[in-house]
Amino acid sequence: MLHSRRSFLTLGVAAGALTSGFAARRNAWAQARTPPSARAVQTPVLNISFEESGDVQGFPIILLHGFPDDVRAWDEVAPPIASKGYRVIVPYLRGYGPTRFREPSAPRMAEQAAIGQDVIDLADAIGLSRFAVAGYDWGGRAACVAAALHPERVRAAVLIGGYTIQDTLAPPQPATPERERALWYQWYFNTERGRAGLERNRRGICRLLWET
Repeated sequence: MLHSRRSFLTLGVAAGALTSGFAARRNAWAQARTPPSARAVQTPVLNISFEESGDVQGFPIILLHGFPDDVRAWDEVAPPIASKGYRVIVPYLRGYGPTRFREPSAPRMAEQAAIGQDVIDLADAIGLSRFAVAGYDWGGRAACVAAALHPERVRAAVLIGGYTIQDTLAPPQPATPERERALWYQWYFNTERGRAGLERNRRGICRLLWET
């Protein structure tokens, strides 16, 4: 099945709009769609869990979630894409859901090169020579890095808001006070108090992050 970059980007734009779609349409999809199949594969670093839907012979599209979400963020997006004949793959990124490091002693790192390589490793593990990606937040950065390092593999990308590739060579510059204040959680979660807080108040913290 051949698809043009334009047709995929059109689907990507439509998918972005569907995330805030109408209740009646969501109910119709919920009744009509087939539940995705849950799968897991082993890569050099991770045991990656993912959900798959659509035509297994269709052109593959990998949907990458961001923080603090998981694969459920794409529940309203994957079905209409799959209905167009695409193969839709929605992985749990490292640190999320049932995805696990193969070695318990492995450092829990999330450098942009690592999360980008996770995408390529997943594609290798399930035999995808070429594919398209869509992502937001952390997943958007993983999509960008994978596309930049392996342009021969990533046929198209849809990036939904957030940030892309970070300049790790230039000295970091302060943002506006409002922006700096919004990033409090990045430091909080690096402390033992933050770990305990997230464990005890996970739903409340996630709601606060969405609201602010």
